[in-house]
Amino acid sequence: MLPSVNARTFRTVLGQFATGVTVITGLDGDEQLGLACQAFSSLSLDPPLVLFCPGRSSTSWPRIRRSGRFGVNVLAEDQREVCEAFGSTSGPKFDAVATRRTPGGTVVLDGVLAWLGCTIEVVYDGGDHDIVVGRVQELRVEGEDGPLLYFRGRHDLPNAALTSSGR
Repeated sequence: MLPSVNARTFRTVLGQFATGVTVITGLDGDEQLGLACQAFSSLSLDPPLVLFCPGRSSTSWPRIRRSGRFGVNVLAEDQREVCEAFGSTSGPKFDAVATRRTPGGTVVLDGVLAWLGCTIEVVYDGGDHDIVVGRVQELRVEGEDGPLLYFRGRHDLPNAALTSSGR
């Protein structure tokens, strides 16, 4: 019989994998909503699909889900404060950054590296998270800086610290 995997060790092991940081945005009527998310990935080129995994405890995700649409904002390395604001469960998230809406209705944060506007294709059960598959309807590269990375439980490491491996 295999030993059970304890949550703390699981988190530590997976923390060795650096991920980019996104902010998922959406609308509930005219109200802008958003949440920080590092569980994001491309899924398919044809059709163009992406996925992200919001926690079931999120208060923003159910409201975004009802709209059938979401935006993915890829944060730049100088947007740690934006990440912290959108990672918070309280407080005015959108005070941290200016926004605009695309012709397709995607909420885009100023200063991001890139953004995608998606419609929800399907949502799967993923334990304490949902697995959301979205069809990309619009997208654009905005910046040329490096991405904000999440590594070993931190967002504040300079990208150079992650790439210096002594090789």
